[in-house]
Amino acid sequence: MRELLDQDILEYCIAHTTQPDDLLRALERETNLSTVTPQMIAGPYQGKFLEFITMISGAKDALEVGTFTGYAAICIARGLSQGGHLDAIEVNPEREKIISKYIDLAGLKETITLHIGDAFSVIPDLKRNWDLIFIDAGKRDNAVYYDLLVPRLNHKGILILDNVLWGGKVITEPDDKDAILIDSLNNKIAADERVECLMLPIRDGITVIRKK
Repeated sequence: MRELLDQDILEYCIAHTTQPDDLLRALERETNLSTVTPQMIAGPYQGKFLEFITMISGAKDALEVGTFTGYAAICIARGLSQGGHLDAIEVNPEREKIISKYIDLAGLKETITLHIGDAFSVIPDLKRNWDLIFIDAGKRDNAVYYDLLVPRLNHKGILILDNVLWGGKVITEPDDKDAILIDSLNNKIAADERVECLMLPIRDGITVIRKK
């Protein structure tokens, strides 16, 4: 009964959130038709959250690690301050075509630079720090990404980490190998005196981290 209630509340929240435009609907539809893991897409609810956080924070320079088909990248880019820029990194070259297609259709070709390759190889070549960073890549690498990117975050910058609840397994299956890694990083972030953090039960869990 509790799960049903939670799902009803989520659906109510989604229904009362500004709905995606035709371009994002088309991207979501094409993602469902052309990929084997369409559930990896940010989607309307999380996408609007990312756009709002970006806009409210006043971020101008942003980084996304794990672009998938580009939904979150477009949402973040739309929230950037005037003249803002997003570096978007995607490891899978097969996704370049769909990402580039929708970045172009969104009119964000000058705002988003797409980097195809391994993030650990790409990031050292990017000679800037960022106001906002979104990490949504391989979960087993999240702790390494965190250590690598917190120093590259500007003062009072925002880092958003996805999938911090791992389908609830951090509580329900604490012996799961991935859940152990995620829980360890969650504890590390909560104890990190360099930052403040807020964990939210949005989709698979999101932690919003603010550098002091």
